[in-house]
Amino acid sequence: MFNLIPSHTYDYEHLWALVSGRNRWFIKVRYIVVLSLFVFILGVNSVLELRFSTVQLSAILLVAASILIYNIIFTLFARSEFIRDEPKKFNQLHFALLQMVADLISLTILIYYTGGIESPFYVFFIFHMLIGSMILPGFIIYSIAVIIIILMGVITSLEYIAVIPHYSFGGMLAAPLYNNHIYVIIAVISFGIMILVSVFLANNIASAHFRREQELKLALEKLSEAEIIKQKYTMGIVHEIKTPVVAVQSYLDLVLGKYLGPVSEKIEEKIARARVRTDEAIHIINEVLSISKLKLLENLNEEKIYIEALIADVLLKRSEQAEYSRISLKYTDTRMENKPAMADKSLLSLAFSNLIGNSIKYNTPGGRVEVNISDVDGRLVIEVNDDGIGIPETDRQKIFKEFFRASNAKQKGFEGTGLGLSVVKQIIEHHNGIISFKSPSPLSDGGDRQGTSFIITLPYGGV
Repeated sequence: MFNLIPSHTYDYEHLWALVSGRNRWFIKVRYIVVLSLFVFILGVNSVLELRFSTVQLSAILLVAASILIYNIIFTLFARSEFIRDEPKKFNQLHFALLQMVADLISLTILIYYTGGIESPFYVFFIFHMLIGSMILPGFIIYSIAVIIIILMGVITSLEYIAVIPHYSFGGMLAAPLYNNHIYVIIAVISFGIMILVSVFLANNIASAHFRREQELKLALEKLSEAEIIKQKYTMGIVHEIKTPVVAVQSYLDLVLGKYLGPVSEKIEEKIARARVRTDEAIHIINEVLSISKLKLLENLNEEKIYIEALIADVLLKRSEQAEYSRISLKYTDTRMENKPAMADKSLLSLAFSNLIGNSIKYNTPGGRVEVNISDVDGRLVIEVNDDGIGIPETDRQKIFKEFFRASNAKQKGFEGTGLGLSVVKQIIEHHNGIISFKSPSPLSDGGDRQGTSFIITLPYGGV
């Protein structure tokens, strides 16, 4: 099977999708052409008042029937497994060429029986050349164009010297033009120039456009590879930073546990504060590692999960943080049925751990955090509500951006990277979910405790 793939093709998948879509479009248009021909046959004498002979009408009817028959075959063919998306097999480009050849043969017959060089239908040759130039490689479409020009020249010449009969276009012309040598020469030359110029322009524009798409695809893949390298490098560096911080924590724990002997209350207080700071450092490092891992993610590891069990596990792990900060945790599930969902358990755990952790972190002693699960229109809805510091109105448009931190969080001295909510948003969107928020939350007391409510909507079926 001869190769029709353009030499500059890089993304074969895009090529097959592009040509396949145009092949289906050809088939649909061809049914409209058949209908138009049948309407033309029915109305040619009575409505248009043209005088077509029985031979001409029979030929046009035969062409219309032929187009209908082979278009039905093409329809079935397009749905079969015979067309392969492989360069060396019969592929979408070969199928496009096959359709074009069949159409050009039908069009040539139609033009001959409707006046030859006098027929208005010869402009459809240009239409076919324009469409073909958008799909087929240059050497093929130029070869077809030359064959058409020669074929029209031969038919016109044979009519002129009376080797084959001439059929007029319904007797419209007072004097025939096919036997006027000046008109024949000008018409054939003009036709040839129109065909070649049309092919040149359309093929060059289509080739340049396709080449640019291929270059952009290659550039995007290189950027993606660079991003992967960058994230892996980031993970390596950050992980190395984490190791000495964890070692410092161990030494601080030894002192606080009085394994090295008693220390004064003042020193113990300072060491306890240092221990809290190392916890914050570890949290920041884990956030950076989480977002790096998420950017390296290609496929979700979907499994059947029960969201209530996942939330309960996250709350249990966060209970020590809540107890230390003197924040109460509450969990409710108002669903009638605890249906499982298809999702990546580890990623969702990370997302809800971030949300619940933030609700505890950006709160004050005596605060509340409530997690509510419900069903809305067959989708899973999880609300994480708190009565903490809330989100200022001026910051709400940027809250999901990487490295952005709300102004009131910075003013009150809360440490963080501004990566947590960005990670959460990416995880939820990876699951075809939606995340939104409102501040004040339903737990707001109307004063300093404005609070924030994050609402996550997820499909049960997953991606």
